[in-house]
Amino acid sequence: MPRTVHELGVTQSILQIALRHAERAGAARIREVSLVIGELSSIVDDSVQFYWDLISEGTIAHGAVLSFTRVPAMLRCQDCAHEFPLNQHDYACPACASSKVIVADGEQFFLESIDVDLAEPQPGL
Repeated sequence: MPRTVHELGVTQSILQIALRHAERAGAARIREVSLVIGELSSIVDDSVQFYWDLISEGTIAHGAVLSFTRVPAMLRCQDCAHEFPLNQHDYACPACASSKVIVADGEQFFLESIDVDLAEPQPGL
């Protein structure tokens, strides 16, 4: 899968967020970063991992595991409010056959959690 500049920018943002929160918590090391990615987002897991491995070097996040949770795409009928999974060939509501549907889920991308090792307290401080 080709790597894009899009994933590089996204990965840089993830790293900045993770570092900022970890440092505020007094972390010595980031162990794991959990990401939630909707099926309809343009984020490619392998590309994010590739860039993470490059740009986290030299930081407390180097070697951290990235875990990816994929959220399936869901549609909502605007006529009857029925929610159903996206079918790539048929966008009609299975409950009422309406074609007036909107995306209800699957577009998100966010950092869900960060697992860290806290720094040891310094004696006498």
